[in-house]
Amino acid sequence: MCRNIKTLFNFDPLATDDEIQAASLQFVRKLSGFTEPSKANEEAFNRAVQEMSVVARNLLNSLVTNAEPRNREIEIERARARNAKRFGVAEN
Repeated sequence: MCRNIKTLFNFDPLATDDEIQAASLQFVRKLSGFTEPSKANEEAFNRAVQEMSVVARNLLNSLVTNAEPRNREIEIERARARNAKRFGVAEN
């Protein structure tokens, strides 16, 4: 589950609320062991995701770096190249 959490710091443009929400959801899923919580745990699960999103946004807003912001398109292409090397290129 957590392998899908992507780095969100130092990108131009900044991480979106949707990206932070998705990372928070993955993190809470990993901690709880639930992909989908039961009705009894749903409120606590959703509250944890909301609180984690706030904490993640605060963290990203408070971090500093001297490095140039990364470009999302370049990072996507690098990830595709790594995946092609790792898993091979699928024939269509």
